[in-house]
Amino acid sequence: MTIPETGPTSTPTSVPTSGADDLPPFELAFPGPLRDRLVAAVLSGAKTTTTSLHAAYGPDEPLPQAGERCALIDSAGRAVAVVETTEVRVLPLGDIDLRHAVDEGEGHTTVARWRSDHEEFWLGPESLAAIGDQDFTLDDSSLVVTERFRVTERLG
Repeated sequence: MTIPETGPTSTPTSVPTSGADDLPPFELAFPGPLRDRLVAAVLSGAKTTTTSLHAAYGPDEPLPQAGERCALIDSAGRAVAVVETTEVRVLPLGDIDLRHAVDEGEGHTTVARWRSDHEEFWLGPESLAAIGDQDFTLDDSSLVVTERFRVTERLG
């Protein structure tokens, strides 16, 4: 499970791709208002990166790969766009830079503010339950998975 949170590199089309239902899901946050805001930011072109905790990936769950196409899922469980991962990095939380924080499209203008918001989410009860470790903590050396992506088409 991916647990999160400058412009588009191409203009998405409005014609759905056949087989979009067969794509793996691209889910940001948990269903609800935060996911709705993140999906809207992706669709507007403001959000072109995301970050998840490496610890959120199970031992048999593969990390995302550059070139992978996925269906962006909204809070209602609908596929609303096809996104293509263009870059994946695994790095310590302390190495997140301002470009990545800004490209998350959530209005952060400093890495410190980005980190504070993300730590609050990652250490929240839903995220800790998903990780399966209520005692999980974060520091500069905690590994995160960063993804850069682009919308290749809008669905519906």
